[in-house]
Amino acid sequence: MKIYDTEGFPNPARVRIALAEKGATDQVQFVPVDVMGGEHRTEAFKAKNPDAVVPCLELADGTHISQCNAITEYIDNQFEGPSLTGETPKQRAQISMMNLRAENGLLNAVGTYFHHATPGLGPDLETYQCAEWGNKQKQVAGQTMAYLDEVLADNEYLAGSEFSVADITAFAGLAFADFAKVDIPETLSNLTAWRAKVSARPSIAG
Repeated sequence: MKIYDTEGFPNPARVRIALAEKGATDQVQFVPVDVMGGEHRTEAFKAKNPDAVVPCLELADGTHISQCNAITEYIDNQFEGPSLTGETPKQRAQISMMNLRAENGLLNAVGTYFHHATPGLGPDLETYQCAEWGNKQKQVAGQTMAYLDEVLADNEYLAGSEFSVADITAFAGLAFADFAKVDIPETLSNLTAWRAKVSARPSIAG
């Protein structure tokens, strides 16, 4: 199968980490997409993914799957290894809940700040900006960091005792925050310690 992505971008990173966790990186062909050149907005790419974003998964039968959560769910179920999305109904629900909180409150919030309240990817790609909304989402990202720190006071990982897609999403969100210059407050020691631990995983450290 193929994955159309842009290496180093936050959502493609989520998929690449999931693949590495499942030991399946070598079973995928990565096809680079020139986002800075606007390739993701071409009709040819939108025929694969009408969302006009990366990543996009292409299966051998020609099926295209977009949206990170859908792609990582497919990867988790397609390849052997410890589950990233949960094995019991309760685990799946808890992981899904925390993944969405990390995605909406951190990763997407930082993304909105970056694309609306900073120069973002430049005027050719940032065709509409609302700085007020972007700065509001920067506050949301900070609030989410504080919430995650509280969760990690009582849990080894964001959805309990096992590493999951929720941790992958939050890790990618913090990496994006670094890029967008949204700092983790020094008082959030649990979040900082969790990040150091996750950074050392082979799927991330290499």
